[in-house]
Amino acid sequence: MIKIGMIIGDRYEILEKIGTGGMSDVYKAKDHKLNRFVAVKVLKQEFSENANFVSKFRIEAQAAAGLMHPNIVNVYDVGEEGGIYYIVMELVEGITLKKYIEKKARLSVKEAISIAIQVSMGIEAAHNNHIIHRDIKPQNIIISKEGKVKVTDFGIAKAATSNTITSNVMGSVHYTSPEQARGGYSDEKSDIYSLGITMFEMLTGRVPFNGETTVAIAIKHIQEELPSPRDYVPEIPISVEQIVFKCCQKSPDRRYQSMGELIVDLKQSLMNPDEDFVKVIDPDEEASTRMITDKDMAQIKKQSDRRDSMEEAMRLRKDTKYSRDEYEDEEDDDEEEYYEDEEEDDDYDPKMEKITTVLAVVAALLVGGIIIFLVGRAFGMFQFGGSEVAPTKEPQQTEQTEQVAMIAVTGKSVDEAKRALLELGLTPEIQYEVTDAYDEGIVIKASVSEGEMVPLNTNIILTVAEGSNGVTVPTVTGKSKSEATSILEKAGFVVNVTESYDSAVQNGYVISQSPEAETTAPAGSSITIRVSQGAEDTKVRVPNVIGLSEMDAIVSLTESGLTAGSITQVHHEDAALTDKVCYQSYSVGSYVDKGTLIDMKVSLGPEEATYSYAESISAPTEDADYQNGMSVTVTVTTADGTQLLSTQTSSFPVSVNYKGIKSPSGTITFKFTVITQATTTTDPDTGETVTTEGTSTEKTVVREITFVRE
Repeated sequence: MIKIGMIIGDRYEILEKIGTGGMSDVYKAKDHKLNRFVAVKVLKQEFSENANFVSKFRIEAQAAAGLMHPNIVNVYDVGEEGGIYYIVMELVEGITLKKYIEKKARLSVKEAISIAIQVSMGIEAAHNNHIIHRDIKPQNIIISKEGKVKVTDFGIAKAATSNTITSNVMGSVHYTSPEQARGGYSDEKSDIYSLGITMFEMLTGRVPFNGETTVAIAIKHIQEELPSPRDYVPEIPISVEQIVFKCCQKSPDRRYQSMGELIVDLKQSLMNPDEDFVKVIDPDEEASTRMITDKDMAQIKKQSDRRDSMEEAMRLRKDTKYSRDEYEDEEDDDEEEYYEDEEEDDDYDPKMEKITTVLAVVAALLVGGIIIFLVGRAFGMFQFGGSEVAPTKEPQQTEQTEQVAMIAVTGKSVDEAKRALLELGLTPEIQYEVTDAYDEGIVIKASVSEGEMVPLNTNIILTVAEGSNGVTVPTVTGKSKSEATSILEKAGFVVNVTESYDSAVQNGYVISQSPEAETTAPAGSSITIRVSQGAEDTKVRVPNVIGLSEMDAIVSLTESGLTAGSITQVHHEDAALTDKVCYQSYSVGSYVDKGTLIDMKVSLGPEEATYSYAESISAPTEDADYQNGMSVTVTVTTADGTQLLSTQTSSFPVSVNYKGIKSPSGTITFKFTVITQATTTTDPDTGETVTTEGTSTEKTVVREITFVRE
């Protein structure tokens, strides 16, 4: 049982559970060897002893481990420890495409096409490695915080061989292809269909087919025509609509034949969205027998001799049942050209006619053989390997089941035999037989002989020796863990305990036991009891969104199962948090109910400080020429150039009171004029009078000042 804080593989520390699936749970872990965070997918405990699920889990690991692409969630490691099967994958922090669509209602055309191109590139890489996803849907597409699109969960992917592949209906029914819904052949083109449905949902915000039951939806995929996405969003360009239609053709042969073809058209739609360049090719129509048109006949006539042209034309008309209906509506000038062409003198090539005749006969025989085969198979005349082939409108591939050779298990311990069969892809079942010929716990025989070829996942019954002292397993279901352990140990058994959530069983009490009660098991063998942890805890841990952008914070909360509440903008003293979340209404690490609203505040940056200046400005006595009563121009200016005061006065002090000043300092500038009077003097020697004119001098005094912070 995986528990928070435990270390598996001697390197991966389990930190928290971040997701769950049908057969596995996903945990966030830290790789202590490489000092990085990873995602660890662990097979659920109730499935770990089931060889079918173990086999699927192993196939997933083997398939995904061979894929390395920027648009695919990469697999780093695979392992098994103490019955815990796990896969170590790249940890992608982001939001699923499904949640992204729900959040935005629907995506813009350019955004949808951009995402589709990245998804196609990832799937193309898988197809190039002969891996088919079989479960393409928005839930399996992740958009990282950096905007990178990645395809994940190759949980039911299977390596494609050169042989055909048959499978049961897989994937989610809203996105499943018609051939998957029928439970028949599926290949790379099934992924193309599912991607087409995903594109439809991105563009319109809804899936094309819905119903009350999965069967009803599957039937719609098989029978009903895909509605046009333009019926819901008229502004969708014609090219995008046609791309979706081609992806979602009922017949795989009418779809894109590869992801590469789809990528080309998707890129073209970005450049020429209103151009109708998407061509849907009908292979049946391309290969069908058709009547020769006027132009075809004219071309044939050009190769005939003048002397034999009319006679040859009549023969061809008779042999091919040539119909004039096809060209009754042709223009007169086309008819004249036709007859003029009949009169042209070209060389006749008898070898070409002989080759054409031979090819026509061979084609007719092939077509006839195919028709006979299909009709015969429909009536059960042709069967292969005893398997019945149901009649259908589309040709089905014969199922090729992979087989393995049974190994020798007699004489091995039961644990050794079980491990060997599981690794081979077979399912061991144990039954005990009292005997003295073998030691306890040794395999006496198997239901399949050594060397016999059997299909994968075949149940192999192992008969295991049990001593005459076999012990009846007591009933412990419904008892407390301690009581059950005590009872089993007193009976001579070794107790293994697993835990799981169960709302119907009280926490700490036994849900089930294996082997079941009242069966016989060897003394000293292991009895596994599954103990309830009570109802699964629906509370989630609040992540730390401080320091994230508003969008990243919303994504983080959504991925954690929470909801972004009110978002307000405030000033924050830490400049590093500008335009980022600086407050969240629940503390980091606290546990709250799923869907809880988390209010956030986004920083506008440090709040601008304001200052005030309330003073009495004294006279500019710094200058000795200043005299009381002089007229002075007083100007107060802040450091950023804002003028607060400009006045002329002859009376000091001047009282001022300013608030909301954005600069911490400024200057006071005094300007005044100093005037000297004219003077007259008399030379004592000559008695001459000398007059000196008065002067006018501009004076400036600058005084530095500091404002008071408000």
